Amino acid sequence: MVASPQPSLTAQEYLQLEAESPAKHEFIDGEAYAMAGASDAHVTITVNLAALLRNHVRGSGCRVYIADMKARIETRNCFYYPDVMVTCDERDRANNTYKCFPKLMIEVLSESTEAFDRGDKFADYQTLETLEEYVLVNTRHQRVESFQRNEAGLWVLHYYTEGDFALASLNFSAPLTALYEDVEFPDNR
Repeated sequence: MVASPQPSLTAQEYLQLEAESPAKHEFIDGEAYAMAGASDAHVTITVNLAALLRNHVRGSGCRVYIADMKARIETRNCFYYPDVMVTCDERDRANNTYKCFPKLMIEVLSESTEAFDRGDKFADYQTLETLEEYVLVNTRHQRVESFQRNEAGLWVLHYYTEGDFALASLNFSAPLTALYEDVEFPDNR
């Protein structure tokens, strides 16, 4: 038997289905993809980072969102659930189910999504005019990679393996030990 092709979803159909679904799905050009659960390290890093950033932006008008808030990339017809997202744009207050104008996007890497997070997802995120910084946080060892958009529109990589890490988009820095607090790394032998 041959499976019949599924019709593509519109963005509005996806949003309606997602609002009723017990599981989360990312949306890429008409197709919805179920999301898997996360590891202990992944969740711990995400919570640590969100707490650090929330304390830093308090009272600034910026808002920190974690994995349950969608980011809409309209030019690519996508909705993603970034692990951490910060928006300081008033326009993002108009919608309570997704944000379109983030300043900072952070993905905590997992083995199953690392290639996508580094590749197609980053390419999609780069089309967001308000995005100043894209950060990848490793869960297998202590390393943060920050891609910062410079004045020429080029993405410049800064990476951190010890000491403090910095997020230029928010004028923020903190010790890597605070980001990785309570994280147990796998034995990499």
